[in-house]
Amino acid sequence: MGWYAFDRGKSIGQQGSEDGIIVRDEEHSDGARITLERDGQAAPFAITCGIYGWMVHTRFFDTEFEAQAEFESMRAELARILATLPLAADPDIDAKERVASQLISEFAERFP
Repeated sequence: MGWYAFDRGKSIGQQGSEDGIIVRDEEHSDGARITLERDGQAAPFAITCGIYGWMVHTRFFDTEFEAQAEFESMRAELARILATLPLAADPDIDAKERVASQLISEFAERFP
């Protein structure tokens, strides 16, 4: 299914985790979420994303243009990582978890 509006768009305009106003909020059917807020405590714009059960990551921006561009880049990379996550019954789960963990580490380095 891919990306869709989180909570059918009901979170837009609500307060986000960085105490800003949510302007974009999307969830992936394979278990991730990415949220863009404006006017938060730490910066004019913030992106918080996570892969459920694996990681949460937040970044801060001065301009909406930069934040929107990075939202797109981060969303694409999150989808790529999701495609590598193993199922619990996967016989190669240990090796696949190591690969997923490495990709998540690289994500955090690429999007500091």
